[in-house]
Amino acid sequence: MASPLSQLPPEAFAKEDARDDAEFYAEARLKTHIDDLAIAALTDFYRQALPAGGVVLDLMSSWVSHLPEEVAYGEVIGHGMNAQELAANPRLSRGFLQDLNRAPTLPLDDASIDAAMICVGIQYLQQPVAVLADVARTLRPGAPLVVSYSNRCFPTKAVAVWRDIGPQGHARLIALYLEAAGFTGIEVHRLMDGRASDPLTVVMGRAPAP
Repeated sequence: MASPLSQLPPEAFAKEDARDDAEFYAEARLKTHIDDLAIAALTDFYRQALPAGGVVLDLMSSWVSHLPEEVAYGEVIGHGMNAQELAANPRLSRGFLQDLNRAPTLPLDDASIDAAMICVGIQYLQQPVAVLADVARTLRPGAPLVVSYSNRCFPTKAVAVWRDIGPQGHARLIALYLEAAGFTGIEVHRLMDGRASDPLTVVMGRAPAP
């Protein structure tokens, strides 16, 4: 059966601001994009979901990764669009710059990563399935990918389908991305409902066996 994503027209992944993303992200933004309570909830989820001592990929990262301070990881690899932001992130062992909308293939070995996360950035991907399929390639079988989102974003840089379906459809859209990219065991966790803090939802999938 064809994925519902195959029925979307190409303009579903267009952005209002069609300028080069490198230009938009050239200025460092050293601020958080969710509030403290939402950050604490996400950190606690990471504490449970990400393996201590493992190699962790922080995709679409910034100057902070929201990882639990007391947990040591074997390596934290950061990806982003701004060198100053990555350099300011104390949790990163190393990082690399890449525009995933132009080049969705990661410079990482097959089955070399124990867990990956995308924090409040999935809405900016114009080739989400291609990117996530390549993330699956880099993950060890069964390794988790944790995708979190809130109600905050740069709306002119979010793809049209994200803007059009509204918050009630975002978890299902991410689940469709993950399914199409080959992830299994997909779960949705609503960490914060938005009444006491920013809303925060996690959609998690696991890399398939070879």
